[in-house]
Amino acid sequence: MPLPTLTAPNIIPSMSTVPLGVPHIEQDEETKQTAELDQLHKVLIHNDEVTPYDFVLVVLVRFFQLQPVDAEQVTWTAHNTGLALVAILPLTEARKRVGRAHFAASLEGYPLTFTIEPE
Repeated sequence: MPLPTLTAPNIIPSMSTVPLGVPHIEQDEETKQTAELDQLHKVLIHNDEVTPYDFVLVVLVRFFQLQPVDAEQVTWTAHNTGLALVAILPLTEARKRVGRAHFAASLEGYPLTFTIEPE
C-alpha cells in the first residue's frame, strides 16, 4: 500500500486574503536623516583671487586625500574655470572635510570656499 502524500497548507496568502487598506508605514525622521546623510554629494571648490595656489594644493591633499597630481588638476581647473569638482562623498563625510578645510583656510586668513551639492 502506497504511503499517503502530505501536502503543506498554502502559507502564502492569495491576493484575495490580503486585507485592503493596510496603512503605508512612513519612515521616521531619524531614518530619513540617516538616508540623506548616506547619499553621495559633490564637493566643489571655488576660485578666488586671494588664496595662494600652493595653499589650495596642501588643503586638497591633506583634507580630501587627493594625490598631488590630482590636487594639481583640481586646482588648475578651478583657477581657469572658477569651479572644480573635488570629490564625491556621503554628506556627513563631505561636511566634515569641508569644515576642516574652511577652518584651516580661516586660520591663515584665506577666503577659500567649498560648496556641497547633491549628486
